Amino acid sequence: MVKTVCLNKPIKRYHRTRYKKLTLMLLRRFPIGTDFKMKDRNGDQKRLMLVDDDPNLILLVRDYLEFRGYDVVTAENGVIALEILEDELPDLMICDIMMPEMDGYSLVKKIREDPRTGWIPVLFLSAKGQSQDKVKGLNTGADVYIVKPFEPEELVAQVESSLRQASRLTNGHSANLNSNGPKLRVRRNVQLTPTELKVVRLVTQGLANRDIARIMKISQRTIESHISNILGKTGLHNRTELARWALESKKF
Repeated sequence: MVKTVCLNKPIKRYHRTRYKKLTLMLLRRFPIGTDFKMKDRNGDQKRLMLVDDDPNLILLVRDYLEFRGYDVVTAENGVIALEILEDELPDLMICDIMMPEMDGYSLVKKIREDPRTGWIPVLFLSAKGQSQDKVKGLNTGADVYIVKPFEPEELVAQVESSLRQASRLTNGHSANLNSNGPKLRVRRNVQLTPTELKVVRLVTQGLANRDIARIMKISQRTIESHISNILGKTGLHNRTELARWALESKKF
């Protein structure tokens, strides 16, 4: 495996030093041919979103994370990050605080307010290292606050820890649903429309009808009608059974 790292000029002195240290560490600790993969229990590669307005830091951090087996998508500010989130959701976000157009505080606040993205673990990266800065970042909704400059392995350790914690929470929610009640009896050859499939996925996430309506940009009454139709097609009796069926069938 050949790993090529490129940096755009001009390169700040701090980044030159950090890049040299990072490169030497990689060559020393990880022999060529080492294949790192951080996968979930379904075997999927973890996807991270890196949001920072410093292109050199983006290059350094992205290359290191990709070397460690992660799939990394980048954005230079909060506005672009939100646009990306409309189409795809990462397993974790690494975010700078001081950025143009939309800073990290505003971005994380919007993420936490949206049920569709509110579960995403967020790691703040910031040159502000005072206690009040850390408190503000964590109170805004970040799960971890890392002060620049930082060691690459510290970042990876925090990423892996946050992903494990998120996985435990998700698996715990699924286990509770799967363990409640008797075996489900579902009608054969259930055919759901694309809209109904989306509703089922959101119900499985534990979202309320009003939250599903907001995400899908339709009325709550329409969502209630969709759920009623889905229950009729499946022969299930309530939202809990619907969520159990979706999780057990593994089709959603």
